[in-house]
Amino acid sequence: MKKASGGGTEKKRVRRSSAPDPNSDAPPRKQAAKKDVFQVFAEKVRDNKDLVSRWAVLQETRVEYFRGKDFVSFIKNHPDVKDVLESDKNLETEEIANILLGKSLLVRCDRVVKTVRPGKKKLSTWPAHLEIFPEQVFSENDAFFAWTFVKRHPLWQTLLSFFWPVLTLAICLFPVYPHRCKLLILYSCAGVLFLILSLLLIRGTIFGVLYILLGKRVWFFHNILAEEATLGELFRFWPKKDEEERPTWTKRLFYTVVAMLVILLLRHHAPDEAARARYQKRVSNIIDDVLEWSPTLALSGMMDKQQNVANATGSADYAPHASKTDPEHQSPPHGDDAKSFTEQYDIEEVSDNVEDAGEG
Repeated sequence: MKKASGGGTEKKRVRRSSAPDPNSDAPPRKQAAKKDVFQVFAEKVRDNKDLVSRWAVLQETRVEYFRGKDFVSFIKNHPDVKDVLESDKNLETEEIANILLGKSLLVRCDRVVKTVRPGKKKLSTWPAHLEIFPEQVFSENDAFFAWTFVKRHPLWQTLLSFFWPVLTLAICLFPVYPHRCKLLILYSCAGVLFLILSLLLIRGTIFGVLYILLGKRVWFFHNILAEEATLGELFRFWPKKDEEERPTWTKRLFYTVVAMLVILLLRHHAPDEAARARYQKRVSNIIDDVLEWSPTLALSGMMDKQQNVANATGSADYAPHASKTDPEHQSPPHGDDAKSFTEQYDIEEVSDNVEDAGEG
């Protein structure tokens, strides 16, 4: 009986020891569940397109970041995103942001360049280079926050990652394509290249004309050459608001003179019609060689070349023997030897004629 009671006491002790200790550092299950909830909340907010964000370089790493005031306005306009927080959905926006900072889902950043550049009235709204801010506390005033977790890629990006090696192999196999496929690829690439160059030329022309005449800096497709822009921002048509100071008339006059000199210089050194025709013929010949090349023609050409080399070698071996045995197969003289041979032949012919006349 004592043993049984002792065993029951040990079981009770074990059960009591399995209860969580409130003084221990181990996080309870509820806190772990909250961490997953805030992770889901951060992913949901980041995937939402209504939160304005940009890409920048933070310690040699490209990160996606947003402004503090944009985050506050986003939560105010989309209160339903807080439903995933369950019991914490009644928290204030600042408290939620501080929890995200504490869980290392966000990191507060600051602009690297803190002085106004010459010719501008204020700092850039979206800086391209950031650095970590010392105090990791949420703020709305000129504060930037970057996401620290890796964004989940959609299915189309995963499929595209498998498609790139196939595309690389297809580019390498371009010479063995049928002739029609080569023409289709050639004209498609040439059309895209012509479209890009025309767009850049028209864009620069509009900017130059408006800058010289009106003193305004208007860039259509202002993100077309940006390195940190996303695909949606890359083809944004409408120009941004000109925040820089209006250029002086002397600067506009200077650029007008430079533009006129460049135009006159290009016109003076422009190729004439004959040079243009030669260049076009040379380029068309190169394109024709690429389009008309095929493995069959290449192999047949190699075989013909080998046969020609063999025939030339055989004739070269036969020529010395023929020249030694038969005087008719001797090679004709060239250059000075041919001239001396002709003069010697003429002298011998004259002497023979003189001898014949003497005998007569």
